[in-house]
Amino acid sequence: MGNALRLLYHCCKPSAADDHFPGHHGVSAGVSALGHDLYQFEITSQVPDGLSKHVVSSKKAQANWYRKISETWREAKPPPKSPEEASRLIIQTLKRHQKADVEGFLAFYGLPLPHSLVELSSQVPQSRPEGLKFELHTLPVDVKAVADGDTVTVYVSTMDPRESSCVPREVQVAAVQRSKARAKRNYPEADALHKKITDMGYRMLNINNEEVLAKKYRIRLRGIDAPESKMPYGQEAKDEMVKIVAGKCLKVLVFTEDRYGRCVGDIYCNGIFVQESMLKKGLAWHYTAYDRRPELEKVSGRRKLGQSGLACGHHRILKSHGNGERTNVKAIS
Repeated sequence: MGNALRLLYHCCKPSAADDHFPGHHGVSAGVSALGHDLYQFEITSQVPDGLSKHVVSSKKAQANWYRKISETWREAKPPPKSPEEASRLIIQTLKRHQKADVEGFLAFYGLPLPHSLVELSSQVPQSRPEGLKFELHTLPVDVKAVADGDTVTVYVSTMDPRESSCVPREVQVAAVQRSKARAKRNYPEADALHKKITDMGYRMLNINNEEVLAKKYRIRLRGIDAPESKMPYGQEAKDEMVKIVAGKCLKVLVFTEDRYGRCVGDIYCNGIFVQESMLKKGLAWHYTAYDRRPELEKVSGRRKLGQSGLACGHHRILKSHGNGERTNVKAIS
């Protein structure tokens, strides 16, 4: 059986063995329940009790669905983690089946129905994009971590394979000492140790009532520029970014680093290409001086700046360059 299903099964059944499956904190209850049922189906060939109340087809047909979804799930790279990703996989896999069955299946697991999913034109790249340096899979994003419409701070669990091998010894020791101090209710010492951890670019986060040591990354969205919070429509751009990413686990493709130490990259959230979404809402400019991607040019061409959200005409804005410098230019009307 594929690791994707095994991972989701253990998400539903917490135990000491969960330590062998890093990154499970970002998986929702509905997706975990589906992973558990797929796991059980591969062992017993039995579909879950209660599904028949939500669908119209027979048990034999239901077994065929689980077989198909199990095969598709194992082949998916990466496997679905969010409810939206799981819904899209199920809808695609069962596209030739009755609408009532598909919607009933999704409702059984509390997954988004087809009409509620955002239409996407740019999917997460299936092959390695040119210039990609590394990929991050983040913990849920805090609302306060969104600086403006094109910058966000994220954290990645040190259980992540990429991070686990490079955590400084001092951070590991401080995390252990902090845990002991908290157990003794020595909170002043615990706070001092946490400050030491944060000063080295890490933080202890409470995820699902569990303390998680995480690495901090500041992300600058590649290829777009949004007004800063105090500029006209800057707050609207920030609010939209919060709406997209707050509380969500992100996939970040990092291509370079700017002069301020921020990682410059593409962000995907539940299958949504965040830069594309900001452009579609009219809350960012396509940075054509440094980015010529056709998918962004196409969106930018359809929605001229100022049509929705951004100030236009004679308002002057600060335009950011790839090296982090900013110069005054006029918004396009």
